[in-house]
Amino acid sequence: MFIDTIGRRSLLAFGAAALAASFAGTAASQPSTPLRVILPVSAGSGVDVIVRSAQVALTKALDGQPVVIENQPGAGGITGTQNLVKAAPDGNTIAVISNNHSVNPSVFKKLPYDSLADITPITILGGSPFVLVVNPNKVSAKNAKELQALMKAKPGEFNYGSSGNGTIIHLAGEMFVDEASVKARHIPYKGMGPMITDIMGGQVEMGVGAVAAVQGQIKSGALRPIGVMGKERVPSLPEVPTMAEQGFPGVDVAGWFAVVGPKGLPPAQVKRLRDAFATAFNDPDVKAGFAKRDDFLILNTPEEAGKFLKSEQERYARLVKKANVTLE
Repeated sequence: MFIDTIGRRSLLAFGAAALAASFAGTAASQPSTPLRVILPVSAGSGVDVIVRSAQVALTKALDGQPVVIENQPGAGGITGTQNLVKAAPDGNTIAVISNNHSVNPSVFKKLPYDSLADITPITILGGSPFVLVVNPNKVSAKNAKELQALMKAKPGEFNYGSSGNGTIIHLAGEMFVDEASVKARHIPYKGMGPMITDIMGGQVEMGVGAVAAVQGQIKSGALRPIGVMGKERVPSLPEVPTMAEQGFPGVDVAGWFAVVGPKGLPPAQVKRLRDAFATAFNDPDVKAGFAKRDDFLILNTPEEAGKFLKSEQERYARLVKKANVTLE
């Protein structure tokens, strides 16, 4: 009887120890510190939608590490990026930036960080194609050559809208104006939504928009597409040629989004994060969302991402100088 009692006690003790060890192992395998992803843009923007679409897949790719997304808009992306560069380079704080990161050094007289030296490139995730659109009731042109001829016949009478002074949408519009050697007045708005509304209302004649943002209006006939501004046509608008196809090869611009960390991020953390993003964004459901929005994946190496960010900054600097864009 005594031996049986000891045996039962030993068995219960062993079971409790095994259960505790099991819980300890589970806790150890799932990092308690979340990955903080700073988005220097407002909720509902293109980059926000893209990153949130992969949040669950990213947690899975990081072996269960929670992913916390923080929208920190303001000053053309400067607010959120400033918080990134101040973060510890421990692999638990990153940001997803877009074109404005490479535009800002040229349009702002002073930044609180160095856009290249104070970050660690991880990967260029992908991009969103842009399209030049016009109000069909105010602009008779149906293609880029006709639009150029119309604008040359009425110099200075056309307005083009943008999502804000010094934004990539502004520079994309300026890219066409420069390449076509025409004159147009720039009208900045506080975001793409108000700009699109005013093009449809006839307050401005034309503007550049992300394909996903103007897809519905194009299909309904409220806006007329003039040309895709990247290297390739987009699946949802197969009949709309690129600007290069229409004789304007210098008009080559698309929205892009890149994953970066603070300066000094160790190579092992860079590899861990790049591999996790590559796995998450190749998830079938995430890829299906990309295809639906006409977005495209890049997922290049950290070295390629660094070269790309440098070349983009140099390219926009030349365009900003031509357009004489300056912000305080």
